[in-house]
Amino acid sequence: MRSMSTITIHRPEELSGPLRRAWHRAMDESPDYANPFLAPEFAAGIGRHRGGARVAVLHEGEEAVGFLPYERNALGVGRAIGLGLSDAQALVHRPGVTWDTRELLRACGLSVFEFDHLVEEQKPFGPYVTGTFASPAIDLKDGDDAGYAEWLRGAYPGLAKTTLKKERRLARDLGEMRFVFDERDPGALRTLMRWKSAQYRRTGRMDRFARPWIVELVDQLFQVREEHFTGVLSVVYAGDRPVAAHFGPRSRTVFAPWFTAYDPDLQYYSPGLIMHLRMAEAAGRDGVRLMDLGRGDKEWKDWLKTRELRVGEGFAARPHPVATAHRLWRRPVRGLRNTVLAHPRLREPADRLLKTVGTLRTSGRMDSGPAPRRNADLRGTANAQGTSKPQRNASARGNAAPQRKR
Repeated sequence: MRSMSTITIHRPEELSGPLRRAWHRAMDESPDYANPFLAPEFAAGIGRHRGGARVAVLHEGEEAVGFLPYERNALGVGRAIGLGLSDAQALVHRPGVTWDTRELLRACGLSVFEFDHLVEEQKPFGPYVTGTFASPAIDLKDGDDAGYAEWLRGAYPGLAKTTLKKERRLARDLGEMRFVFDERDPGALRTLMRWKSAQYRRTGRMDRFARPWIVELVDQLFQVREEHFTGVLSVVYAGDRPVAAHFGPRSRTVFAPWFTAYDPDLQYYSPGLIMHLRMAEAAGRDGVRLMDLGRGDKEWKDWLKTRELRVGEGFAARPHPVATAHRLWRRPVRGLRNTVLAHPRLREPADRLLKTVGTLRTSGRMDSGPAPRRNADLRGTANAQGTSKPQRNASARGNAAPQRKR
């Protein structure tokens, strides 16, 4: 085991070239850290909009061997950078590096550090994990010259017939269907955000895109084209009409679905499901080996996943009254939310209530204040735009239209 000797603190958007390269090297040396949400480019994006964003750099002598991006408020309460937006959180480090968590928090000026998508490998944070959760994932491989239809029949035989039928019907009704994996048209990104904002309101969730800094963050990440983080906009078109769109980051080997939405007038064609299947096939052909679908129990994720990763949530803390107060405030909230999400008898009534609130909002019978936050405001639902709940058989699966968590 290698232990740290010194810790320095930096603003993420001001990291030097050598430190960014050392961070990239640590990502490359472990598949646990290949997720683009763990890249310095994501931390820098958050840092441009969040004044408390920092990176703790762990050193062995003159060598930088570990990187913890975080946000800190004036009271010393810390959280993983982008908490509520990111699907992977970690202290990214070179193999064999370890640390004393309380000493790390002290160096960061933190009494407590909150996380909710901590990668499983983070052993020094283990004593502070209060719960672990599945993060469904899809293993991908190189495509071949047979094309999308043959890939779909081989990878998802239960979905292939109905999905291909929906695509043919979409083409017949609206014009030739085409899929662009890496669309560079900013107008398509605005369409996605407009659809997603309307979906949030319609389903009673907090509208992420009502926050200008998140809109600006997505705009900026769309421009990033680096090996360890590239903002990818994907669009399904019928003729010249956009039908569904997705924006999310990828590294060289990991693709992280993030914001997906579609034209609600076209939900009959299951555009969300078409989008995720098309992205999986195209990403595999482009060298991606894993699609990390993110934490959350959704039926469509069960259909598409090939395995599950594990992520943790909790509060790393050192003895301090602020840490005690923060945990007393936050832990019951997280516990209640997780209990509701884990039990269908509680989750389904809560979801109906949120949709009722959304209906009242969009009809103008309520003010436009944000709905109470819950996990699904990030993860959406397979039926978030009004489709009927799908049954678990091959024909009904084609009717599922996954709306991404954000």
